[in-house]
Amino acid sequence: MPVYEYKGLNKAGRQTKGVLDADNPRTLKESLKRMGIFMSSYEEANESKDKRVRKGTGTAAQEARRGRGKRVKVIELAELTRQIATLLKASIPVVDCLTAVAKQSENPRLQRILNEIRREVAAGKSLADAMADHPTVFNNLYVNMVRAGESSGTLDVVFFRLADFSESQARLVSKVRGALTYPIVMMVVGVGIVSLMMVFVVPKLTAMFTDMGQKLPAITRGLIAVSDYFQNWWHASLAGIFLAFWWFNKYRKSESGKPRIDRIVLKIPVLGPLLRMVAVARFSRTLGTLLNSGVPIVAALDIVKHVVGNAILSDVVEEAKAAVQEGNSLATPLERSGQFPPMVCHMISVGEQSGQVEEMLENVSNAYELQVDSKLNIMTSLLEPLMILFMGVAVALIVFAILTPMLQMNELLKG
Repeated sequence: MPVYEYKGLNKAGRQTKGVLDADNPRTLKESLKRMGIFMSSYEEANESKDKRVRKGTGTAAQEARRGRGKRVKVIELAELTRQIATLLKASIPVVDCLTAVAKQSENPRLQRILNEIRREVAAGKSLADAMADHPTVFNNLYVNMVRAGESSGTLDVVFFRLADFSESQARLVSKVRGALTYPIVMMVVGVGIVSLMMVFVVPKLTAMFTDMGQKLPAITRGLIAVSDYFQNWWHASLAGIFLAFWWFNKYRKSESGKPRIDRIVLKIPVLGPLLRMVAVARFSRTLGTLLNSGVPIVAALDIVKHVVGNAILSDVVEEAKAAVQEGNSLATPLERSGQFPPMVCHMISVGEQSGQVEEMLENVSNAYELQVDSKLNIMTSLLEPLMILFMGVAVALIVFAILTPMLQMNELLKG
């Protein structure tokens, strides 16, 4: 069945657009009319059309390119998953669920992907295999959980777990980013203000001191030197910062650099323990969700090692997977590595002995997510006064360096 990209006006008179499958343009127009949309234009979005549009230069081509390139956000995927779970729980067939959520989505790229998955499922392909064809949206964790749900006949339960998991991960990432954004913005603003003072304000105030030939205090001479550097070498400094950032980013992504940097990061005071907590919470939540959904533990560990976000911890998970394949305990290699907290290893060990590993992992993830939230609140409350103190000290040094020679000149004039 062809897929059409349409434009039209809704009942409120506002322009709307989207993607919808229909047998022909007449059917498309009738379907949109039932949805309360008056169609103004349409284009078929099949493969040959995509190739033609990709080479085009008009408005339609630009809109198609924007639709293909728009990223699917984690929160969008979580909402989609929750909608599918709700529909499945109401005993609605998978194909109809996909049709409904595709119409509901406001992301053109996600609409197109969902329609492609719907056609493949309608043709007899499994939902997991159809989703696996779109790895940029549905990762291995998502696909494996869906496959386990299809095998066990608990697809609605799996989608509810996936929705809970996606939402919890989105909240965790949002908390970390939110806590780091404010101090970074303050630091950038502070450095910018000090730099502007060094370039535009300080030279005018210190020029009269140098013209008089007066012997200046060390702090004033230092301020003048820093101001001269900012004036004469600011472009070189920016280039150096850019090159250093580019080299660091490239080294961080290399096979030899990533483990070294990740090991150093874990040892940084305050930040290292926080990132370890985030990784442990992600490890526990992901592994528990996969095991609860019926994914075998070896396959689950193979997925988890890619989502912990740290090369050192990923290597530990790989060692644990090898140990489990040999029939050993999961907790033992984790504890032997020294990278996972003893409480986590102990709770996993108790879970293995009692047959409640999934529940223990969920308890661990809940506990560590609460700790991350608490640590982030403490960090945020401490970083704000520290940044204000940094700004105050910087401004005070500048003022002191300027006022000291002025006071000395005043004393000489009085004498």
